[in-house]
Amino acid sequence: MFLSDFHLGTRDCQADLLLGFLRRYDADVIYLVGDIIDGWKLKNGWFWPQSHNDVVQKLLRKVRKGARLIYVPGNHDEFLRDYIGANFGGIEVCDKALHETAAGERLLVIHGDQFDMVMKHAKWLAHLGDWAYSLALVSNTYVNMVRRRLGLTYWSLSAWAKLKVKNAVNFISKFEEFLVEEARGQGATGVVCGHIHHAAERDIDGMRYLNCGDWVESCTAIVEHYDGRLELVRWVEEMAVLDASEAPEPLPVPDAARAARLARLGDANPSPVMPSPVMPGSARPGPVSSGSRAVA
Repeated sequence: MFLSDFHLGTRDCQADLLLGFLRRYDADVIYLVGDIIDGWKLKNGWFWPQSHNDVVQKLLRKVRKGARLIYVPGNHDEFLRDYIGANFGGIEVCDKALHETAAGERLLVIHGDQFDMVMKHAKWLAHLGDWAYSLALVSNTYVNMVRRRLGLTYWSLSAWAKLKVKNAVNFISKFEEFLVEEARGQGATGVVCGHIHHAAERDIDGMRYLNCGDWVESCTAIVEHYDGRLELVRWVEEMAVLDASEAPEPLPVPDAARAARLARLGDANPSPVMPSPVMPGSARPGPVSSGSRAVA
């Protein structure tokens, strides 16, 4: 299972949605592909609500149950690059990793900021861009407040706008090409990355390109099934399908004439109606966890 760009420590992190995903999915090996903690924002002011702590505790619980957790830092949690090679309570920190799937694919796992030309040559501009991006995310908050009132699911205005801007589209395209070439040079057949907050699963020049997306806008992840099949999970969409499948079927509504007859019969022959007892353990079971397999 591959996840990236949580940005814990910011108001933009969709921690509740992320927790729902982590409860639903499990894996033998979990890759955290960078920008899990947002050190940039935490330097300017502490923000760490209980939901962010719950995400960390959920991941640690998976480690205690036997999962292997590999943390590949990104630019927002670059302070962890000082600890490459360290192991903190079962969490392995590494600059990049090679993952072999059950189907025999070799995937380079890397955050990807190393191939962002702005990050490489003008880091001050990256910080300025991060500030502008934060302003765009504020618009998401208000848009989705309205959508919730209308009974609609989460939708990212900033992600939609980003894909409509020609320069952003060109940047994403170049980023993908650089990552694919790096994976080829490492003897891999594909790459799993994050960084640009743009979830994707495609073939580029005969190489597999997978981007985990993020948990700020797209709420996506990559999972590997036991047969080695890789899937891009769009959690908001999957959650809507799950909610629909678990909703109770509506009761048939009698027509007006029949309803009136039933009412008259009820008045003529009243009988006490007792509520059905709720027996211990009769609550509806929660969702069954999906499986994903990873081979380090």
